[in-house]
Amino acid sequence: QLQLVESGGGVVQHGGSMRLSCLASDDTFAYYDIGWFRQAPGKEREGVVCISSSGSSIDYADSVKGRITVSRDYAKSTVYLQMNSLKPEDTAVYYCAASIPYGNSCSPINPTRYLEAWGQGTLVTVSS
Repeated sequence: QLQLVESGGGVVQHGGSMRLSCLASDDTFAYYDIGWFRQAPGKEREGVVCISSSGSSIDYADSVKGRITVSRDYAKSTVYLQMNSLKPEDTAVYYCAASIPYGNSCSPINPTRYLEAWGQGTLVTVSS
């Protein structure tokens, strides 16, 4: 069964950058769409960005559009989330998750779609 492990979280200042990694346990990772989600204290988990199994489809949440990029390295079974111009409201636990592909799009970025595997999360704190 596919397993995912996030890393790269920590504390960063307002306006700073951070790169998160999502490492998959095996190379079947290449057959899954991967989504990034986040959950802030007292709030529901929300989708941030997704990338299709082929890498050809990427979808961003409006709240992060223009500030983040996602990429995947098949050789390393890893998906990266590069976050720039970070704001205090980006503070959350960030999770990556896997989904069986449904068509060519990785959307919707919804926890009910991404059911195959979830990581344990990594905390990102943006100080003001």
